[in-house]
Amino acid sequence: MTPCLHLTGSIICRKFTLIMNMPNKLTLARIILSPIFMSFFLVDNAYSRIFGFLLYIFAALTDLFDGHYARKYGIVTGFGKFMDPLADKILVSSAFIGLVAMGYARAWMIVLIIARDFYVTGLRSLAAYRGTVIPASSMAKLKTVMQMTVISFIMLIITMDSLFQIYPSPLSSLLQFDRQLVYDIIMGIVTILTVYTGFDYTFKYYSMIKNVLK
Repeated sequence: MTPCLHLTGSIICRKFTLIMNMPNKLTLARIILSPIFMSFFLVDNAYSRIFGFLLYIFAALTDLFDGHYARKYGIVTGFGKFMDPLADKILVSSAFIGLVAMGYARAWMIVLIIARDFYVTGLRSLAAYRGTVIPASSMAKLKTVMQMTVISFIMLIITMDSLFQIYPSPLSSLLQFDRQLVYDIIMGIVTILTVYTGFDYTFKYYSMIKNVLK
């Protein structure tokens, strides 16, 4: 191997090592787990749903760990800033689509949420093309936390309901409430917050959007 090729290979290796740090590995794990957890959760079986629910919780927790780890050790990268919000969108969208398929979420709410996510991802891609990274705003981070919390709550209720069908328990009385009304209320709040953050990004980066559309 010539010195030039050896040097080029070393540079590429170092860049790859920098990109594939622990936070970014967790981010990629969240993307990979998104279709897997929902595949298990959609199966009408208590054990499959428990496993799918646990996979979702693990995937959601990686969002906390990768950000904390990156800030603690000062290894924030442009790749992480772009991919971390995208991984959240993939995870959340997979869960919401699954809940619509199961009849626990309103399709029109999920359409608004996913449309907003596609729009913001487009803005980030546009900004990246212009050499700018758009980080997640504080409101967008709150939105993600609320989305994951609501999904966790609904999935937990579904899992418990499936489990009590196999193993009857007095605790099943806790599930005797108007679930669809509760789901609609909390999903409505999440939808409003999600759409609001889309407008927030538009106002913040309006000048960039305007210049591109000229």
